[in-house]
Amino acid sequence: MKTHQVQQKTERRISAALRLVFVAALLLGQIALAFFLSTELRQRAAIIYTVLELAAFGYAVRIYNRTDGASYKFGWIFLVLTVPVVGLILYFLWNGDRQQKRLDLKKLPMPEEPEAQQAAHRIQMEKLRRKFPQWERLSVYLSRQGYLLYGETETRYLPTGEMFLQDMLEKLEQAEHFIFLEFFIIAQGQIWDRMAEIFRRKAAAGVEVKLIFDDFGSMMRFPAGQIEALRESGVEVQIFNPVHHYVNRLYFNYRDHRKIVCIDGSTAYTGGANVADEYANLTVRFGYWKDCGIRLDGPGAWGLTREFLHMWQRNGGQLMQERDYYRPHDHREAAGFCQPFVDGPDNNPISTAEDVFLHLINNARRSVHITTPYLAIDEPMRQALCSAGDSGVDVRLLLPGIPDHKFAYLAAQSHYGELLVHHVKIYIYEPGLLHGKTVLSDGEAAFVGSVNMDYRSFQLHFECGTVLYGVPAIEGLAEDIQRITDCSHRVTYQEWKSRPWYRKLLSTLLRLFEMWM
Repeated sequence: MKTHQVQQKTERRISAALRLVFVAALLLGQIALAFFLSTELRQRAAIIYTVLELAAFGYAVRIYNRTDGASYKFGWIFLVLTVPVVGLILYFLWNGDRQQKRLDLKKLPMPEEPEAQQAAHRIQMEKLRRKFPQWERLSVYLSRQGYLLYGETETRYLPTGEMFLQDMLEKLEQAEHFIFLEFFIIAQGQIWDRMAEIFRRKAAAGVEVKLIFDDFGSMMRFPAGQIEALRESGVEVQIFNPVHHYVNRLYFNYRDHRKIVCIDGSTAYTGGANVADEYANLTVRFGYWKDCGIRLDGPGAWGLTREFLHMWQRNGGQLMQERDYYRPHDHREAAGFCQPFVDGPDNNPISTAEDVFLHLINNARRSVHITTPYLAIDEPMRQALCSAGDSGVDVRLLLPGIPDHKFAYLAAQSHYGELLVHHVKIYIYEPGLLHGKTVLSDGEAAFVGSVNMDYRSFQLHFECGTVLYGVPAIEGLAEDIQRITDCSHRVTYQEWKSRPWYRKLLSTLLRLFEMWM
């Protein structure tokens, strides 16, 4: 049995590696073609080459004046000015002139909410305005982006990946009508084996089970045989954006990084954990894997359920029931409010997730504490953090001590100096990889979801999360952040300045390319 599993794992890795090699070969071929055309034009058509050089400088100015993020603009400007003709060819070849991407997702508008739901939203908005006027602007911003505010929703903060996944598995066992899941990574292992067994039993009992997972996130760890077995058992499966599609436009960069679980309409989860054993520390990869999540019970669960349904239909999937069938039908005696939302590259240049982070930072009066595994931020985010620190707000960035992507980790260190000078406190989580994505502002408002504090999450990935206002779960998040701080090392400016010269150099160079990391 073990030999068979090893063979399957080897075959899966070979298959995935071949697909990645195919993609890499096509990309290298495009780069080689750009250099070949540039060389030929310079040698055989000097006038045309000179015109293209001038055009490249013109496009560098045009890129600079665009409304996109600074990292996106700087990356392309650096390439176009360093190798003008090659950069210009790649700019058009890779669709750099239009950052808004739609892949082959259907242009399906989000169905308008019934008047009763909109009326309930307006009532909750008025309640929030009276109780938490400090956060009215954030709730109004999300409302105008199409995301409703919900009250009467129980919230439970789950401070570890173990608790998140165990709680989710227990709720899946109770499902009677439908189970929807959307994840970046699905990986074979103990967690998946338990989940797949639940899916098979529930599908056999008539429960509607739908699963979306990202191809790039899962391709090395989830065999095709498992997908076929799921479909044969009655589970509907969608694979998001196969990596070999759209290579000529670099669309393989646009991943579904969301973590959404919806059960019977009344319960929904989001957070940082994927379906893999390391998230529950059943296997050790980067020390202790510290993750987290949030569970919504009641009307707020619809905020995530409707986004799953929308993605499912945009991918070409069908619904077994009328849309209203999937709504929650119960209310809870619960304080506070929640406002689930999503973001994605087809929303660019608007970055809802980044704007939420900026609101939580800029509106903080006393404290803003952020946990994130990656730090690759543009000027507006750096300026917001520095301004908050200089104004006396207790700004804390809590980052991993054992990173899973070392180059991204080194690039992140290039930001430390400016932040530390402006009184931003940086803590390194010593036990291992801090993977949770949270923001806690003044102990009143918070974010929990899938969004990293980097360019990929803000501009390239499909993401999700929920903003919490005055809910009891915020106390759990605050206690968790204090626990993280207690076992973290605080970085000083002198310590940062005393890094070895080669780390300083590498960190600075990598920052030039952090938009592609």
